[in-house]
Amino acid sequence: MPISAISVTYDEKIAVLDLGDDENRFSPDFLDAINARIDEIEASDAHGLVTTATGKFYTNGLDLDWLGAHGDQVQSYVGRVHKLLARVLTLPIPTAAAVVGHAFGAGAMLALAHDYRVMRADRGFFCFPEVDIHIPFTPGMAALIQAKVTPQAAVASMTTGRRFGGVDAAGLGIVDATAGEGAVKAAAVELLRPLGSKDRGTLGAIKNTMFGPAVAALTES
Repeated sequence: MPISAISVTYDEKIAVLDLGDDENRFSPDFLDAINARIDEIEASDAHGLVTTATGKFYTNGLDLDWLGAHGDQVQSYVGRVHKLLARVLTLPIPTAAAVVGHAFGAGAMLALAHDYRVMRADRGFFCFPEVDIHIPFTPGMAALIQAKVTPQAAVASMTTGRRFGGVDAAGLGIVDATAGEGAVKAAAVELLRPLGSKDRGTLGAIKNTMFGPAVAALTES
């Protein structure tokens, strides 16, 4: 995926990172592009970050086709995904995921790595399909999910392969709010806007302490 396929705009001081208009799977090029855009945002004076997408998917997560063709690179590839999740989890500005469509697998984990999540109420699913596609969670991925949701929600989402619509996801606390068609991104921005500017060193340190075990599990070699 060329870096131009992932774009950044600004709503006043809130950076809005659009992941694209296809399945937005985590190909190596996608990982390069999203990290480059986050570099740009961190170098700016943004007060917050909202990630969203344009099409019917927020992101479908791991690029299983690429993995199937590059079986010798699984470990390094998964390591890159882990590092992205850890980076978003501890980003030193407030973050919100505007889940405008399907979020599956590692794509759902990316949404969970944000501070807040807003999901479309009437369309799209939040799902960890790992149990049904015979891919156990890595310790880092499990630690991330369990750091962000209740034990009840972790069991309901991690062990069943269930597809949660926005209302059900909000009921379990997987997402913080829902919004109607065309209103998800704006709702996510408005979650962050009142927070204003936070000292990045302090906020980054707080997040690293809060999520220390998950970060360690995601970043250990």
